[in-house]
Amino acid sequence: MEELRSAMEDHMNQMADLIQKLSTELRSGFAPAYDNFLGFFHAIDWKEPFLMGLLGFHVLLLLTTILSRRHINFQMCLFLLSLSGVYLAEKLNRFLGAQWQSFATQNYFDPHGIFISILWSGPLLVIAMLILVNTLFSLCHLIVRWKRAELRHRAKLQKKEN
Repeated sequence: MEELRSAMEDHMNQMADLIQKLSTELRSGFAPAYDNFLGFFHAIDWKEPFLMGLLGFHVLLLLTTILSRRHINFQMCLFLLSLSGVYLAEKLNRFLGAQWQSFATQNYFDPHGIFISILWSGPLLVIAMLILVNTLFSLCHLIVRWKRAELRHRAKLQKKEN
């Protein structure tokens, strides 16, 4: 029984330390995260052709997603392609990390994949979420149409019976 009490006290002390650290971090605000973001943003040469091409690709994919919002089958293909791109990001990072001299002035492709995650996977995940939300809205609209048609059909059947 004494071991259980000791283990519980240790656990409670650890939880109190974690809560204290969390409250200290929350009091410091978003300044450290903002500083890290600015450091990342300024470390990139945004005039590199491959970066402009990548941003153009994401803008084109976003426009295609928005303009094809009524074509669910096409959107499902885009959804699968964008998630496949996220899935292949690690292999892409390794490949581009080995070939960076041929298309960039500096090696952006670190072993942890921060660059590829932010500039490749991030936009693809946002586009996939937009497609998913659009699909859910389309399904809700389809369910409402189906239920209305069912109610009209039942009303016609009742009218014939009377």
